[in-house]
Amino acid sequence: MAGLAESGSNPDVELLYDINGLAKDAPHWFDRVMEYVGEYGVLLGLVLAVLWCWWTVRRRGAEDAASSVAALVWAPLAAGIAVLVNVPIRGFVERPRPFNDHQGLEVLVSGKTDYSFVSDHATIAMALGVALFVANRRFGLVGIGLALLEGFCRVYMGVHYPTDVVGGFALGTAVALLLSPLAMALLTPLMSAIERSPRGGWLIRARGRSGDDGSGALLRGTRKDGPGAEERDLAA
Repeated sequence: MAGLAESGSNPDVELLYDINGLAKDAPHWFDRVMEYVGEYGVLLGLVLAVLWCWWTVRRRGAEDAASSVAALVWAPLAAGIAVLVNVPIRGFVERPRPFNDHQGLEVLVSGKTDYSFVSDHATIAMALGVALFVANRRFGLVGIGLALLEGFCRVYMGVHYPTDVVGGFALGTAVALLLSPLAMALLTPLMSAIERSPRGGWLIRARGRSGDDGSGALLRGTRKDGPGAEERDLAA
């Protein structure tokens, strides 16, 4: 399987040249930006999106805060598990990097000596994006969009075939979705216990927010602001 996609008539190779060819026509500074974005920037953006979502959930202090935070904790765990699953896949397929089999590619990152299928970056990015979508659709759409950008960057940089990226997307999605029920069953009780902890409760809810959906609502529901309230106050 090491000789996969050696033919220039292969649509996978043709798309590789089409996307990577953009790097040849782009200014040098733009290639450097794409190199940073594809290697580090997108993954950093996804981590920040997860943290931002956690901060939003924590400040809102909803009754299901523990389960929401559990879903967010699952995001990086899903990415890590997906990468571990990819280790035997890479060893079995043994697909060389595209620049080893095809001439004329604009390779923006040097030192890539491992196998190409499937892309670790695409796997991590999509696992984070899909797990984030499970936790919060609004943030998840942003995460999935960043994951798609990551896949494009990996081909643009000349270090992966398009099918490496698609395989990474599939692997990251499968791990994030299929193991999510088990992860939530294990993580939600743990987050609930942390929420009740006097020292760790701030990780689940912001201080002063615990009564927003409980005691605060009760107080608002027992206020006497009706038409007769002012007369009763004067009579008293």
